[in-house]
Amino acid sequence: MEFPVHTIETAPEGAKETLKGMKQAAGFVPNLMGVMAESPSLVKAYLKVGELFDQTSFSPTERQVIFLTVNYENECTYCVAAHSAIAARQKIPADVVEALRSGAPIADGKLDALRQLTKEIVQTRGWPSEDVLDQFIAAGYTRPQVLDVVLGVGMKTLSNYTNHIAQTPLDEAFASTKWTKEA
Repeated sequence: MEFPVHTIETAPEGAKETLKGMKQAAGFVPNLMGVMAESPSLVKAYLKVGELFDQTSFSPTERQVIFLTVNYENECTYCVAAHSAIAARQKIPADVVEALRSGAPIADGKLDALRQLTKEIVQTRGWPSEDVLDQFIAAGYTRPQVLDVVLGVGMKTLSNYTNHIAQTPLDEAFASTKWTKEA
């Protein structure tokens, strides 16, 4: 089944304003947003969840750790590439991004505890072990942040699954960070 990558002009009426806002904010309409526009509710929900996730106590680096971990675990080639480029623009340390792109531990123990919890939530479909939860708390995180990880996982699941179904083409803006999971 093919899904169109909508432009502002071709998007359903309920998604046009959302895409206009995205173009104004990012300078272009990412292909993911163009695909999501097929369902105005989905594109609006994705952006709203993103706004809410930005309001958590996680730093930009921690948010990208969550995003890239979910993207890696779900093997979303589009989102790993996009978030690698975003992380570079946000000045996330290159060694952190490279570890996340390869599924390797992060040298920073606190960030790795965040990666481990996120990974386990994805892999177990929300049934992380007590050991991983305890390691997360011992690293300096809080119980509310456990649930904020769930929020980030939910957000990226929306985009990852959309990209899998639609086979979203990678934007030129993310071409330099193209990614495929190694076997």
